[in-house]
Amino acid sequence: MVVKEQKNISLPGLHGRPIPTDVFSSEEEGRKPVVLFCHGYKGFKDWGAWNLMAAEFARNGFLFVKFNFAFNGGTLENPIDFPDLDAFGENTYTKELDDLKVLIDWISSENFPFANQADLSRLTLMGHSRGGGIAVVKAAEDTRIQKLISLAAVSDFEDRFPKGEELEAWRQKGISYIENSRTKQKMPHLFDFYEDFKQNEERLNIARSAQKLDIPFLIVHGTNDPTVAVDNAHQLHEWASKSDLFLLEGSDHVFEASHPWEREDLPPAMKKIIEKATGFIKK
Repeated sequence: MVVKEQKNISLPGLHGRPIPTDVFSSEEEGRKPVVLFCHGYKGFKDWGAWNLMAAEFARNGFLFVKFNFAFNGGTLENPIDFPDLDAFGENTYTKELDDLKVLIDWISSENFPFANQADLSRLTLMGHSRGGGIAVVKAAEDTRIQKLISLAAVSDFEDRFPKGEELEAWRQKGISYIENSRTKQKMPHLFDFYEDFKQNEERLNIARSAQKLDIPFLIVHGTNDPTVAVDNAHQLHEWASKSDLFLLEGSDHVFEASHPWEREDLPPAMKKIIEKATGFIKK
């Protein structure tokens, strides 16, 4: 089946920066279930095997939408990697939730270029890592989302912040840096990131959001994830009454993918995820 892709559509974000967006679809007639995918921390829509994953969903009869969060550090001209570290430093969880609102509003509008292909009664939100946590929060507050899938998702945002003296040093300096092990960039975080979290702590409580969910939720995690421990998946499963837990024995945080991904086929773990996810959505 021929897959058509439209890349780097520019959606105006709510905070003065564009949201580069991709749509993958097939030539199959009729309306298709929509999957909206959120990348994770230090991630981007074209990372690793995400394009192959998007194409595979399209081949399976889905309209697949993925995007860069407006403040992920990429630009419309260069959506891969992090040419704009100032923007990266200004990102917050609430900005990412605002970006998701823009995407869902666009998909649900008459202006959506693929409106005649989209079955809005079957809109699934999917997120990887930190994007999985954001997806849980958004799914709990937006009734347009019918199903939810998390891949290696975090279950607690506060837990990811520094504590004690490290937190105090960040407060004093107003900025901290984390090295990107792949690009070797020193990636900044303004202290506003933490303050925004504290100001919106109740809204950003993933446990509270997961407990509120009343939609089917597929939780996917590798048992050997060194970045986000598999305990996070077990917690989400415990909190969400309509959740299924799908553990990939021995798999890591990115399900054996890497960046750049030079091969033309998906890693076996990702093939299993797509098979499980497409069955879950079509059920």
